[in-house]
Amino acid sequence: MNSKNISNKVVGVIGAGGFGTVVANLLAHNTDVLLGVRNPKIAEQINQTRTAAGQALAPNILPTTSLEEITQQCTVIFPIIPSQGFRELLQQLSPLLGPHHMLIHGIKGLDVSWPNTADSSTNNTPSLTRQQVQTMSELILTKTNITQVGCIAGPNLASELAQGLLAAVVVSSNSPLVMEVGQKLLRSRNFQVYTNTDMLGVELCGVLKNIIAIGAGCLDGLGQGENAKAFLISRGLVEMVHIGRAMGASVQPFLGLAGVGDLVATCASKLSRNYTVGYRLAKGEDLVQILNNKTLTAEGVNTVKVIHSLAGHYGIRVPITEMMYKILFEKVPAQEAVNHFMKSPLNIDVDFMEE
Repeated sequence: MNSKNISNKVVGVIGAGGFGTVVANLLAHNTDVLLGVRNPKIAEQINQTRTAAGQALAPNILPTTSLEEITQQCTVIFPIIPSQGFRELLQQLSPLLGPHHMLIHGIKGLDVSWPNTADSSTNNTPSLTRQQVQTMSELILTKTNITQVGCIAGPNLASELAQGLLAAVVVSSNSPLVMEVGQKLLRSRNFQVYTNTDMLGVELCGVLKNIIAIGAGCLDGLGQGENAKAFLISRGLVEMVHIGRAMGASVQPFLGLAGVGDLVATCASKLSRNYTVGYRLAKGEDLVQILNNKTLTAEGVNTVKVIHSLAGHYGIRVPITEMMYKILFEKVPAQEAVNHFMKSPLNIDVDFMEE
């Protein structure tokens, strides 16, 4: 399989939300794009207005509601949808995919097989093992027959990318070909593309930083200032590394764009959905009320529940995750949970570099 031939073909993007539309426009700098839209009415509206998620579409982007059309015309496909719907999408895609296809996803979430005796919507969080938790790439590999899989992650706030502001991303895969193709397709004048071979680590960076972002929103909602937020971000990075290592990742991705880069951007921006959830919680709003807004998909809420359970399986301490679990699912007031966190008996600043 030749990267030059692949990158010259039409490329598919599945998902016309804010980030999916951004990725489609980035790809359109280098190739023609088929943009997969689930709802026929929205697809028609996009065709008429040439806009999606409030963004003008490049002329060489064609909306479609047909997964068959995307898989027939596109060798490379970028799924960019909420993680909760990805398993269902793969069930529809799998019969249409062949070994020649390449999936590079931009989904920051985890797929969880909750025990049959548990109700994942309640506060009684069951114990999970690593076998019950899959990253999106692991889900692709178990639910389809393709082997060329990658992901993208980094400090990529969709609203800024839509303005053409400077930014960068990491393309990660176990396949050098996937990384090479991803670089060629995504790189443009204002958008730099790096690579990393630790796909598990890069995926976990994009997942775990959402926990810390909710916490950052809480701190701002409480008026705790920039020192407190910097404290949270630095301790959050340490906690992310410990969780990542327990799950099988290396330290390296957490120190790069996908890790500290995305963490800083998400925690510092009031445009972040996870930050917004934390801010509104600290202001006294109910979680159900906040999440009732269909335009607010905050992946970090489910991630808190999953990591809180997995931490017990691994026997690791995750004080920030524990704090966020109390706020989100035990209805502990944000200030009370923060006060409890400040009593955490931890003394070492960075404790993973020499391990």
